[in-house]
Amino acid sequence: MDRAGSLTRSLLRSLRPEADLKAAAIGAVVLLREWIQGKREEKLQEKRAAAGDKIKGKTRNKTKAVVEREPPPRAVALVERYLPRRVGIAMTALLLLGSGGFGVVKGGHLQDFITAVSDARNALANSAGFRITSVVINGRKQLTQDEILAIGGVSGRSSLLFLDADGVRDKLRANPWIADATVLKLYPGRLMIDITERKAFALWQQAGRLSVIADDGAVLEPYVSRRFLSLPLVVGKGAEMQARDFLALLARYPQVNSVTKAAIFVGERRWNLRLKDGLDIRLPEQDVGNALAALSKLDKDDRLFSKDIVAVDMRLPDRLIVQLSDDAAKAREDFFKDKKKKKAGDAA
Repeated sequence: MDRAGSLTRSLLRSLRPEADLKAAAIGAVVLLREWIQGKREEKLQEKRAAAGDKIKGKTRNKTKAVVEREPPPRAVALVERYLPRRVGIAMTALLLLGSGGFGVVKGGHLQDFITAVSDARNALANSAGFRITSVVINGRKQLTQDEILAIGGVSGRSSLLFLDADGVRDKLRANPWIADATVLKLYPGRLMIDITERKAFALWQQAGRLSVIADDGAVLEPYVSRRFLSLPLVVGKGAEMQARDFLALLARYPQVNSVTKAAIFVGERRWNLRLKDGLDIRLPEQDVGNALAALSKLDKDDRLFSKDIVAVDMRLPDRLIVQLSDDAAKAREDFFKDKKKKKAGDAA
């Protein structure tokens, strides 16, 4: 027993160092693992702390920026406070529209743009049932229906809804042939136009140009049509405005009026008459009616207009001066020469 016990104790003593080494190894491994985990936890904590510091730094910077911002001027503050929201968008849109409009005007496309917009809205109105289907024009004599519509700016694209009746009337009145006009729109598609035309009254010659005029002196058109050939002719500056009164006075003396080719306004003061055979009658500035009456009586009694004369001067109130033609003057001169010779012969 004793030997066995001593043997066991000796065996245990021999095995204890190995057990101690194994336990030591196991402990070292555990300690290493805990050290590694501790390092990892420290690094993780450092990262978290760094991230927190960044967030705090950003917040601190923002707070600092807000705090350090200078207050805006009072006017700007009032605008920011009372200006409606989205006004910036509206201003931007207005700026773009203004830039586009400036480009249209600067490029010379304004009229084209207006025409395009007008055509577009007229097309919509026509499709909605406001197309002009009937046109009635009263009072026209010289102008055709197409000419009147063209003058008023009414075309096949026009719609009754957007037709400016006052504008059409003003355009018609601006034409020299039309003295007055009225325009009525009868919905949904009838247009009625009443016009008062001026009448062709006389032909007026000024600076080599011949025009057709109305009795109020308005120039109707250049003389191009032979249908106006029978109109009386007045010549000279200002003659178109004085023609109505003078021609009315001249018409009271048919003996003179029937042989008159042209009435010439001289110096914007008085009239001369050019007869069809070339005879010139120089009328006075005042009392023209009496001069015409005397002239008519002279022709009726003495056939004045049939004599070989080129001019009759009536400008002096107490006398009438007759200018003979060259042949008549030579014949008269020869007559008096012969008469003097005869008298001289008789005296001898």
